[in-house]
Amino acid sequence: MKTKAIYPGTFDPLTNGHVDIVERAAQIFEHVYFAVADSTSKKTLFTTQERMSLADEALKQTLNVSVISFDKLTVDCARENEALVILRGLRTVTDFEYELQLASMNRKLYPDAETMFLTPDEKFSCISSSLVREIAQLDGDVSELVPANVLAALNKKLSK
Repeated sequence: MKTKAIYPGTFDPLTNGHVDIVERAAQIFEHVYFAVADSTSKKTLFTTQERMSLADEALKQTLNVSVISFDKLTVDCARENEALVILRGLRTVTDFEYELQLASMNRKLYPDAETMFLTPDEKFSCISSSLVREIAQLDGDVSELVPANVLAALNKKLSK
């Protein structure tokens, strides 16, 4: 398929679920932009540059994926990169309601783009960045939840 896709998110931190989704998307689309949100209302553990570097390292084997950052509406970033698909990950039914609202608004703002939902492999369905951060901050083991480079960065950031 000769279509570009954008996979936007905060990715703080990048999880194995994110990696699973982007690697599978890379098999479907000509190119995938892994878009790290810069301006966010969320207080992030890692800076935008750190999140981009971590994603670059974790995704380097997937040749048709580019890690970019954005500080505007997702649809504007998609339009600028000629992406006609906005990828969103769904883990649970709880995610669906919020994601459906986003997809509807994105359709209004960028009618040429479609939102597609991908679910991670079942073994990653319980992983969220916020849970990973919380577990790591409380000295829990997140080694099976994140790529090795992200684990090292978490340990360093949290002085473990």
